[in-house]
Amino acid sequence: MESKREIKIRPARSSDAVAIARAVAIAIGDEEALRAYCGDNYLDVLTEVAEQRATQYSWQYALIAEVDGVTAGAIVGYDGAKLAQLREGTFATLRKRTGRVPQIADETEDGEYYLDSVGVEPQFRGLGVGRALISAFCSKIFAEGYSRVGLIVDCNNPQAEKLYSSLGFKRVGTRVFFGH
Repeated sequence: MESKREIKIRPARSSDAVAIARAVAIAIGDEEALRAYCGDNYLDVLTEVAEQRATQYSWQYALIAEVDGVTAGAIVGYDGAKLAQLREGTFATLRKRTGRVPQIADETEDGEYYLDSVGVEPQFRGLGVGRALISAFCSKIFAEGYSRVGLIVDCNNPQAEKLYSSLGFKRVGTRVFFGH
């Protein structure tokens, strides 16, 4: 009989930048888009962005999931009102590393706390890690006084939409993002 695996959620540290970068890459899920956004060494670039403060994928806005003491995934998000400010730091790193800055539509807005990326390592999928990360993230944000959490779900990912719906998220609109 297999025992239940222990899932712990904790605030990220700067040393978790690689895990955060992997989670962002998993969340984007499209290697072509990742290369267009960050260049061929996209994990290195995303790691550098995650190591910094005041970027879209900064460790300071992330939570880490551990299963039996092993890093299993991460979630990162930020106040939508700070998108332009956070993009400055993110785009500065992209400019330095790739020589260019991508044109990306705004994915969030004032009045919402934006769940930017959640990713679970393949070997830990199906254990409830994603659900635990999203629940902990929302609890933290609501405890900080925010009243709305927003996110984007690819219409071609009905499993993710089903998960978000089961956690109380509601579809409020449709937009094109990263060509989807």
